[in-house]
Order: sequence, then structure tokens, then C-alpha cells
Amino acid sequence: MKKSYDIIGDIHGCAEELEALLLRIGYARVGGIYCHPERQAIFLGDFIDRGPNQKDVLDIVRPMIETKEALAVMGNHEFNAICYATEGDDGHIRPHTNKNTKQHKAFLDEFSFGSDAYHDAIKWFKTLPVYLDLEDIGIVHACWCEESFKDIETFLNADKTITDAAYLEYANDRSHVYIALERILKGPEYSLPPELHFHDKDGHKRTNCRVRWWKDSHFPTSQRLEFPESDLTEEQKQALNTREISDVFNMPAKPVFIGHYWLQGTPKPLSKKVVCVDYSVAKGGTMTAYQWDGELEASEDNFVSI
Repeated sequence: MKKSYDIIGDIHGCAEELEALLLRIGYARVGGIYCHPERQAIFLGDFIDRGPNQKDVLDIVRPMIETKEALAVMGNHEFNAICYATEGDDGHIRPHTNKNTKQHKAFLDEFSFGSDAYHDAIKWFKTLPVYLDLEDIGIVHACWCEESFKDIETFLNADKTITDAAYLEYANDRSHVYIALERILKGPEYSLPPELHFHDKDGHKRTNCRVRWWKDSHFPTSQRLEFPESDLTEEQKQALNTREISDVFNMPAKPVFIGHYWLQGTPKPLSKKVVCVDYSVAKGGTMTAYQWDGELEASEDNFVSI
């Protein structure tokens, strides 16, 4: 008999919205742990940064995961936190620049760098797997890429958590570990022509943009790329459409669930097999879940949002 899952998107320190969503979909707190008599939650990572209640979120999700009331994968923000805390040969793997520290500020405000609570949280983040290949569905934070999974399989433990050696290997941005983890946890990127830079949600100038890997290659290039909060002119779109995206992505054979992409509006599947449940809760959007009950193709009717 297939399990029923409630797959919950990026939380980013928004504990009140998370609790409201859990209650809305039938979870109750028993012995201090949210649970459901018939369903299991799955979290897509990005528990931390940005929002107002970092510790409260971990106090909710960590006991659920540790008691198997929920499953979870690592988000890029947990991965970044580990790299921010970990020293390599040339300083911290994620440098303590003003930009990186500012992005991590909400977490550092509640978990002082170097404190016992900080080290405990970082240690727990390391227990989160990079992806879950369940019998009927796949779970990953940003990109389901089986080639990348194979590229790092010797740097993963049996439970798909990242080995300590992998973090040190990741420090080399030309290594296959770096390339694979960037793709899995942050999504594939495309280098833009010089005249087509844009600014992201934090105001940073970007010369690369994310690839909508779930769109088949028959779509024009401009439709296969993400330009968050930026609109391209028709002339720019036409210029992009003369270029090709060299990477080839094999579409998943079973439903795959992702977060990461800061979507807006009414939740709906990205394709018949790919569902994103990140609807920008930390930026005035909604905390969103997809209730999966064994269907082979995603349905717009299965989303629940707070």
C-alpha cells in the first residue's frame, strides 16, 4: 500500500505559518511533536535564514524528523550554513564576506556563531540527506539530476548524507563535487551574454540565471531560463532564443518534488511530473504543501497554502 505524504516547501524561519499549515492539514501536537495518524510530512529544506523564528522552526521540524513523523532533505541554506561553519585549507569554505554574513544574519542572530547551540544545529544539518529516492516519488531541494547523483555517490553516506570529505572537495569550485552539489542544491545555471545581466531579489547583479530544467528542450531558450523579478524585452528574448542550452536534462519518470524557486501566485505543477512547493513565504507569499496520495501525475487540486 502506498504511503500518503504531505510535502512542505521552504520555511525560512516562518514558524507561525508552518504551524498553521500543519494544523490545517490535520497534524496535531502529541508529546510536543506534530504528527498525523495516517500521513507523513516531507520537508524540502531551507528551514533557516530570512524569517523571524529560526529556533522555533527547528524546534518543530527536528523532533518530527528524528521520530520519523517526517522526512526531509537538505536545502542550500543548510548547506551554506555548514560551509560557513567549516574551515578548509584557505579559511571557511563559505567565506565570511559581508554579503554571505548578511544572507545568514537571521540564523546567526538566534544561534551565535561558535556557541554550543550553533554547533549543535550545524551538526544536525549534516544529518539531512541530499535527496530521497522513494519508491514512487523523488525529493530534492532544487534539481533532480541523476547524473549529478552519480557524480557524488562516493562522497555520500549510505543514507545520502554528505561526507566530511565532500565539503573539503566542494571548496574547489572546479571539482566535480562542487559542480554536482551546486546543481542539486541550487539548480543548474546558464551564463548570460554580457548585455543581459539582471538584479536578483536581494539587489545583487547576476550574470548567470537559473535553468528551468523541468522544461523540455523544444521550448525556446528564453522560456527555459529564470529571471526573478525581471522582465525581458521582446528583443532580449529573441536574442536569447538564438542560443542553445547545452545541458540535457532527462525528465523524471516518477513525480519529483522541489523547493528553492521562490514562486508566486496560485500554486500549480511545473509539469506533469515536477512540483515546486516554494511559494515565497518569507517574502509575503504562502507556506505551501502538496498532498500526494499515489497519483502518477501532479494535480493542481492537491496544493494547500497558508
